[in-house]
Amino acid sequence: MELMEIYEAYDLTGCAWSAAQLVGCDPKTVQRYVAIRAAGGNPHAGVPRVKVIDAFLAKIEEKVDRSKGKIRADVVHKDLVTMGFSGSERTTRRAVADIKAAWKAGRRRVYRPWVPEPGMWLQWDWGEGPRIGERRTQLFCCWLAWSRFRVVIPAWDQTLGTLTACLDAALRTLGGAPTYLLTDNAKTVTVEHIARIPVRHPQMVELGRHYGCVVATCEPFDPESKGGVEATVKIAKADLVPTHTNLRAGYGSFAELEEACAAWGEHINGRRHRETHRPPVEMLAEERARLHALPAEPFVLALGEERLVRDDRTVRWGDVRYSVPPGHEGSTVWCRVHGEELVIVGRGLGSGLGGHVAASGGRHGRGGLKELWRHALSTPGRPRIVDAHYPEHGGGNGHKAPRPRPQTKAEEAFLAIGPGAEAWLIEAAATGVPRIRAKMARAVELAALLGTARVDEALGLAAIGGRFAEADLASICDHLARHARVGEQARADEIHSAQPGTASWAALRTTTSTTSMTGKGDRS
Repeated sequence: MELMEIYEAYDLTGCAWSAAQLVGCDPKTVQRYVAIRAAGGNPHAGVPRVKVIDAFLAKIEEKVDRSKGKIRADVVHKDLVTMGFSGSERTTRRAVADIKAAWKAGRRRVYRPWVPEPGMWLQWDWGEGPRIGERRTQLFCCWLAWSRFRVVIPAWDQTLGTLTACLDAALRTLGGAPTYLLTDNAKTVTVEHIARIPVRHPQMVELGRHYGCVVATCEPFDPESKGGVEATVKIAKADLVPTHTNLRAGYGSFAELEEACAAWGEHINGRRHRETHRPPVEMLAEERARLHALPAEPFVLALGEERLVRDDRTVRWGDVRYSVPPGHEGSTVWCRVHGEELVIVGRGLGSGLGGHVAASGGRHGRGGLKELWRHALSTPGRPRIVDAHYPEHGGGNGHKAPRPRPQTKAEEAFLAIGPGAEAWLIEAAATGVPRIRAKMARAVELAALLGTARVDEALGLAAIGGRFAEADLASICDHLARHARVGEQARADEIHSAQPGTASWAALRTTTSTTSMTGKGDRS
């Protein structure tokens, strides 16, 4: 029986008894449904039954309201039991869940979608980076809100000087500066709060003036102003920090981490964004028209004191010399002390030496700041010199092998034979061999007769074996002519020895002992 059939029969007859006869039901059923329709109710809704917990619902609402919807159902049940409630904990949990849902429905926070404008907002935040040699690193993550272009730069700490260098590198990677620089309320940006009003760090205010930007901080727990950059930090950490989920191998050096951040930026900015359906690198090309130009000089107030890199590739700090990576001779760098380390910051080079890799695939131009090196602080008389900063001096402070520099045509002709001739000359001079020039002339004559390849190989073997006599070179050349290749040198050992050894004595000793055991030793 359909409900609409009851209503149709009642509308036709106007009598509950007659309508019941037409549809085949009880007249009371017709009267009940007609009364519900007349009152504007829902005929399908059931009538709530009286429950044991109904007398305690007011107390539950009070507890949920006082706890701001945080109180647990088991805590409520214990209180209700002491008040005389005899129902089960399951009944209490259902009642608490319903009252919490009703309480949150009237207090739900509605977020207004944030629609960014081009050239307006740059957001940045920090994330914990991977460990390199048991040392912590930090990931400076920023994004341009309209184009969704992301930049990740690794660093060793979150100090004001490091933040200044990272911001300068990021802005020069983007090719301009926006109107606002938005970040969290870190100590490097916000000194304190007075009546919940953030007090800006004076040097951050100067940084904003230098780049023509307004440094702003977001409200705590505010997804409208901080959700984007926090998503950047989350994605960067998921891809760059070695975990069990991505199975990424550890980093052997800080340079490897920089290369990984650069590759990550190329990938993330080159793929289609799900919100705009366009790659961020394409949108950045449009947004650059709305960014204002950057000053030629970086902001250096927070970087420390200026120092000039000398021709020996060192700077002086506290009467101690500290080495600097190659490519910065004659340029100005900035030094500051952080803990027990001296931090040296300089400009990135146009050729890319020492510069951050831009997320768009290139490297930022000259003027971008980069941390060049960190030295442990030292005392006068104990300079900090790193061998890696002098790749052209591989020997360090040890003995340097002499390099032949021909001064006459005869010397040029001899050294032109090959590396074997150079090795022969160095070894012969170190040994004090007499008549070196005459033997060099003889080697040139043999090279003209036998070929430079054979004579060069012979000179190399002579240098290794220490054979510098008059006829040694010719003898080695004859040996090379008779044999296609040089075999292994024969060395005297037990295997090639001419001594017969004690094997026969061992056999005799075995025979003697056997004879004595049989009792025939006297007769033999």
